Amino acid sequence: MSYSSAPRRPSHLGPASAIQRPGFSPRSSSLSINSNDSTMSLLASSRRPNGTGLKKSATMSEAPDPLALLEKLLGSEGVEVVQETTLTNAAGNTDLDEVERELDFEGLDLRQLISPSARHTQEDLYTTQTTEQFEQDKTKFEDLHLSIRACDDVLNSVEINLTSFQNDLAAVSAEIETLQARSSALSVRLENRKVVENGLGPIVEEISVPPAVVKKIVEGAIDEAWVRALAEVEKKSKAMEIKSKENRNIKGINDLKPLLGNLIDKALERIRDFMVAQIKALRSPNINAQIIQQQHFIRYKDLFTFLHRHHPQLAEQIGQAYMNTMRWYFVNQFTRYHKALEKIKLHIIDKHDVLGQDDGSRKSNILSGAKATTPHDAFNLGRRIDMLKTSNQAALSSFLAEEEKSTHYMEVPFRNFNLALVDNASAEYSFLTTFFAPSLSYSAISRHFNYIFEPTFALGQSLTKSLVHETFDCLGLLLCVRLNQHFAFELQRRKIPAVDGYINGTSMSLWPRFQVVMDYHCESVRTVTNGISTRKPSASEQAKQSAAPHFMTQRFGQFMAGILALSTEAGDDEPVSASLTRLRSELEAFLTKTSKAIGDSRKRERFLYNNYSLILTIIGDVEGKLALEQQEHFEGLKTAFGEVG
Repeated sequence: MSYSSAPRRPSHLGPASAIQRPGFSPRSSSLSINSNDSTMSLLASSRRPNGTGLKKSATMSEAPDPLALLEKLLGSEGVEVVQETTLTNAAGNTDLDEVERELDFEGLDLRQLISPSARHTQEDLYTTQTTEQFEQDKTKFEDLHLSIRACDDVLNSVEINLTSFQNDLAAVSAEIETLQARSSALSVRLENRKVVENGLGPIVEEISVPPAVVKKIVEGAIDEAWVRALAEVEKKSKAMEIKSKENRNIKGINDLKPLLGNLIDKALERIRDFMVAQIKALRSPNINAQIIQQQHFIRYKDLFTFLHRHHPQLAEQIGQAYMNTMRWYFVNQFTRYHKALEKIKLHIIDKHDVLGQDDGSRKSNILSGAKATTPHDAFNLGRRIDMLKTSNQAALSSFLAEEEKSTHYMEVPFRNFNLALVDNASAEYSFLTTFFAPSLSYSAISRHFNYIFEPTFALGQSLTKSLVHETFDCLGLLLCVRLNQHFAFELQRRKIPAVDGYINGTSMSLWPRFQVVMDYHCESVRTVTNGISTRKPSASEQAKQSAAPHFMTQRFGQFMAGILALSTEAGDDEPVSASLTRLRSELEAFLTKTSKAIGDSRKRERFLYNNYSLILTIIGDVEGKLALEQQEHFEGLKTAFGEVG
């Protein structure tokens, strides 16, 4: 087969361009950014044929077709071998099938591709490129090359960053492993410390004193916080004693015990100074002891408890100093009050103020309309009983007692002094039981109370004796007895048993004098009865005789009404009933003997009836067991003599 060189020229350019074009096809894998080397080689190979191919086509236009010449020299089999070898070297020693799969020949194999029909097809698909077109494409390829290199730089930077990140991640992983190991070790140590803490923590907490507590005890002011700190020290001290008694030689306890002892000594020193300062304040002039007791002693009573537990001798000395101070305080205060009450003017009721005493102002009977002109009435209770009904009335102050200008009965100074004494004694006993208990027993507290109030009680007994030793005011004496009983009931309600001795002593001073005065009244009536003449009156004297009640009956009725009013709740063991019965018998004897001097029997019976009726009228409104007995008795006498029209 012969080929002409003229028609081969376009076919030479056609296959060359066709062979180069697939290298730039978008479907080729050689342009992928995954392989930089293949791209660079492809670009280099694509530029060389463009330049050399054009030059050869200009100088060798008459050269024979290389394929035809090769087929002529080697034959068809040789051409196939050369083509196979060429394709094998171009594909990097890969199989023909793999080359065909990688290169896109649009459905043609290599034989068909080099056949004339295929070349004519390629000539139809691709136009001949001129030098200007290649120059224009060169700029695009260079831009593409620069873009690829820029991508390579970016990828290199990313690779470096990823490598650095991988190295950092490896370092972090190593550090995490180290931290995990340290965490495991710390967890083990923590568990071990928890086990040790569970064993030692309670013991250390039980015996150790916080620094804040130590500073408060040594330097802080004595207030509620100081008391709480002292309670904390007391708690640690008790725990230390318990641990010491266990006979366990613990070095921590042995080291801490002297330090705790020094802290306790410092606390005792400060408590002593505080107590002494408060006791001195009680001796200040015009001071109210109860205010200091409530604000400084009761408020800090735990201080004395702590002092008594750790230093009983010092606590006893402090207690003795307090008792001496309060003993002086109450004696001084009540001595001034006693002198103020002595300045109150009192009604003098002496032996002339008895039932049988006859004076000019008391001779007339009540029916005559005459009135007593005496400044006082020893037989009429009147409003004096109001003193028993006003239980909430406070005691008279010293200043008002000194300025009082009115005249009073004996129960006024008695009530005011004893009311003040009972109130102060109750407050002091309550303070002693609150402040000194439970450090001291109640028997010891009672002894301390008696020591404090012994001179004050003696002063009260002296006042009572001065009021009653010469008086004949029987109603006043019984009124003082009832006041004293009210004081006793109030002390029982307040649960103050330490004043019972004083109350009983006062009763022993009042009751005997009351009986003595009642005996004087009986004796006075008996004297009058014995003085009545037994001779028979003359006719003129009988005509002048009257059936009106005797003036002594009026006195007796008022006197009995007063005693019964003061005895509405009297007990059966009191001497009031017996004394009143004796006096009533003396009066009945007097009236009976007086009636015998009346010659007319009807007038005599009328006289007795009027006297008993008057007594019954006076005592008729009084209530009580004793009053009911007396009312029944005089009702019987009144009925016995009958009514006279």
